[in-house]
Amino acid sequence: MRTASRLITILCFSLLFTFVAQAQQRSKPRRPVRSTGRSTATPPRVEYLSSPRPRPAPFSDAVRVGHMLYLSGQLGTDSSSALVTGGIKAETKQTMENIRRVLERNGSSLDRVVKCTVMLADIGERNAMNEVYVTYFAKDRLPARSALGVSGLVLGARVEIECWATI
Repeated sequence: MRTASRLITILCFSLLFTFVAQAQQRSKPRRPVRSTGRSTATPPRVEYLSSPRPRPAPFSDAVRVGHMLYLSGQLGTDSSSALVTGGIKAETKQTMENIRRVLERNGSSLDRVVKCTVMLADIGERNAMNEVYVTYFAKDRLPARSALGVSGLVLGARVEIECWATI
């Protein structure tokens, strides 16, 4: 009987000691666990980039966030901000040249474009626009793209294209 009584006493003290130790462990302030995720990293720097010439519109030509460059939509306008003549093909060519200039001025290039959004005043002109558009990219490096028919573009343009590129 004494042996059983001792065993029960020892078992009770062992359980009590375990519960006390666990309670003390829970009440101690924990050191934060180091994370390898980006959530604790410094957010990437954001730069709002504009062309050297004054722009009457209320937006930046591009915004750089980390290693990405987001271009505002470009139209087929010349250096005087007038739309080029000649229809969808001429406008697309000028638009792509304008995109090339913005990319290069900000440390990127057409071969680093990863996504484009094309807005067309007449979606029926998509094939004619594509004939010019594809000449600006290598066949095996075409960016992801969306093409939308819209009810109207600024200045009565036929096409507007915005892009995302890496730097």
